[in-house]
Formats: sequence, structure tokens, C-alpha cells
Amino acid sequence: MRLSGAHLRVLLALARGHALKSHRDVNGGKVYQLHPLDGPAEAVARSTVEYLQDHGLIDSNKKFPVATYWLTETGKIVVATIRPRPG
Repeated sequence: MRLSGAHLRVLLALARGHALKSHRDVNGGKVYQLHPLDGPAEAVARSTVEYLQDHGLIDSNKKFPVATYWLTETGKIVVATIRPRPG
């Protein structure tokens, strides 16, 4: 598994409490957005989200029209290896 800067950015944001959501429109189109604790949401590429899902690092509640994503246990382990622990 090779994580890009975009992958790492999403993983670290989720670890900091940001919300990753996919929003579907009535035509079935899907837009991924990373919602920080404050401030505007930012778009995330579909390929980034799919890669993280395919590698078991994130999962979702698979809800319609808005699904919410979170770190899996594997994702948490990966984040722990790339983010130094405080103290």
C-alpha cells in the first residue's frame, strides 16, 4: 500500500475529528467532502476515498443521501504510525 499526500491528509483529518461525507444527488451523482470542525467543507477526490476504502482504512454507514466515513481499526493503526504521539 502506498499512501499519497491526499490519502494522508484525509486520514489525519479524520483522526483530528473532521467528518468525511459523501453527498448523493437525485441523479445518483456522489460528491465527497471533508468537513472540518469549523470552516467550510473541502472536496475530496473519489479516487482518494475509494483507495482508502479498498485498503480497509476507512468505512462508512452507507446511508442515502449522505454517508459518513470513519477510520477503521486498521486506519487508526496507520495513523498512529504516521503521527507522533504526544508526550
